[in-house]
Amino acid sequence: MTNVDLQAMGRRAKEAGRQLGLLSAEARAAALEAIARALETAGDALQAANEADVQEARAAQIAPSLIDRLTLTPKRIQGMAQGCRDVANLPDPVGEIFDAKTLPNGLRIAKKRVPLGVLAVIFESRPNVTIDISALAIKTGNAVIMRGGKETLRSNIALVELVRRACEEQGLPADVVQLITSTDRALVPELLGMDDVIDLVIPRGGTGLQNLVKEHAKMPVAFGGIGVCHLFADATADVPKSIAVIRNAKIQAPSVCNALDTVLVHRDIVDALVPAMVADLNSHGVEVRCDEASLRALEGAEGINRELVTAAQPEDYGKEFLALVLSVRVVDSLDEAIAHIARYSTNHSDGILTSNYANAMRFLDEVDSAAVYVNASTRFTDGGQFGLGAEVAISTQRMHARGPMGPKELTTYKWIIQGDWHVRP
Repeated sequence: MTNVDLQAMGRRAKEAGRQLGLLSAEARAAALEAIARALETAGDALQAANEADVQEARAAQIAPSLIDRLTLTPKRIQGMAQGCRDVANLPDPVGEIFDAKTLPNGLRIAKKRVPLGVLAVIFESRPNVTIDISALAIKTGNAVIMRGGKETLRSNIALVELVRRACEEQGLPADVVQLITSTDRALVPELLGMDDVIDLVIPRGGTGLQNLVKEHAKMPVAFGGIGVCHLFADATADVPKSIAVIRNAKIQAPSVCNALDTVLVHRDIVDALVPAMVADLNSHGVEVRCDEASLRALEGAEGINRELVTAAQPEDYGKEFLALVLSVRVVDSLDEAIAHIARYSTNHSDGILTSNYANAMRFLDEVDSAAVYVNASTRFTDGGQFGLGAEVAISTQRMHARGPMGPKELTTYKWIIQGDWHVRP
């Protein structure tokens, strides 16, 4: 049993969101600045809560990559504070008038951007997400109910209390940001049934969470968070530059959704690229799972850690590793590379490494992912890197947003029509 009253939380969120939507952009920006200052002065209380989460995660033998994601260092806290300021400084989408026109009958008609309403965000492992979501919701006039993973519960409670105090100090209703503080799993299906108060659900997590949401959600859902990401090195790829991009995409943050999972290599550059690439990745502790053709290219090669090279299995393609593991496959053409990505990608982030303009344009046109790259690391798929300040999720679907969901993606619009006592004939 749990003492969390989700219906009451929903009603409070709906009312708080209505009030927030009426406030000025300046008032909402002032609240974000107050949150940033509160993070910078949070001190021991926040660190103690986070350390308790980390210690419990270690005792539960949670994967080191996940423990890293839930750890709040002073640098990360400062980054969260700066993220609030970055969001505050972005253009305010709420109230924007667009697509305005005057009809032949004299009616003046336009669209006006307005908040989505009440968001429900379910996420795992990363307490910095709590601040990103809070900041973007406040910026866009939305209320939000969050449900984080149990491994970050203490950290999330401390962060949400900090956010709510800052909101109240600036005259915003505290209930624009709420956290479900119970780890009772039965609350998730209940939350997903509250279509009377929740306007959009955003699940940030693995396949299990997304399947649960698909089964129970009665309101629109923005799916994201699962990224099987590819880079294809075609026959014209610059080998040293390709290795640098592949290294960054794989090792900079291997446990996140925009980290690289599979490298496709054109057969014409196998001998030039694969041995040097694998040696480089091995030197950074990356296990490389190679198909038959790429394994042959490694025969007699120097600098290879044979303990970190294995034969790829069928399940190594289309797999999000979230670790220092990478699969490699050799292909004969751009067509074959695009076909592989169409089969195995989750439509998150995929790219081509090439010196051929026509190949680059074909790849951009034909690969149907939320973010499609030419000669760049997939690690750039991020709200901050795209100039959005932060993102509430990285959507891998087509409606209503794709890729990093920043302020504009957390709004909808209404038609506004002005007449001169018009009546329809």
